[in-house]
Amino acid sequence: MMEKVKTIAVDGPSASGKSTVSKGVAKALGFIYVDSGALYRGVTWNAIRKGVDLRDDAAVAASMHGAAWDFFVQDGAAAFSVDGAVPVQELREKEVREAVAGVAAMPEVRRFVVENLQALAHFGSLVMEGRDIGTVVFPDSPCKFYLDADPEERAMRRYRELVAAGEDEKAHEVMDSLKRRDTIDTTRKTDPLKVADDAQVIDSTSMTLEEVIKKIVDAVTE
Repeated sequence: MMEKVKTIAVDGPSASGKSTVSKGVAKALGFIYVDSGALYRGVTWNAIRKGVDLRDDAAVAASMHGAAWDFFVQDGAAAFSVDGAVPVQELREKEVREAVAGVAAMPEVRRFVVENLQALAHFGSLVMEGRDIGTVVFPDSPCKFYLDADPEERAMRRYRELVAAGEDEKAHEVMDSLKRRDTIDTTRKTDPLKVADDAQVIDSTSMTLEEVIKKIVDAVTE
């Protein structure tokens, strides 16, 4: 089975644990970790730094296509540069976080990102997390998982992450932001967030990180 697995797709809503779980699964299996959301944030960050109106689909697309993108693997994870700059912490800034859902809903942005995510397969076997990996990016993957958790639990996880990172956020603001993101993700016209028909759904509300990682690794290796 492992010889057939080239991509493990991990989808789910915000703060469902996709990133941490996917990193753990990639490390356990020796695969390359891919955060698809980072590329959407990269497009958003690129548009912001160029002063583009984020409500203008054509302007965002023009800034995206006008940039030089380079993809590479670093420390076991896929990474990218934009016009020679490698954004990392910049992708986590509040301005980017609050704007990325709207940018990611733009059809041209989604086409660009999907094509580049698919091209990453030439680097080797991947564990890719996102919101449409199993339904759009790699629909033929034999290993698809959908991570979910209660909204309140997801909001608290995100709140703890932000506080630990030094952000000045209020719990109710995080919950409101999460609800807005869920609405945009599930109702956008292009590639909305949904469970792939053949995905294994994992509710991580009462599970530890180690338990979720083991569940996925066992399912893949078995």
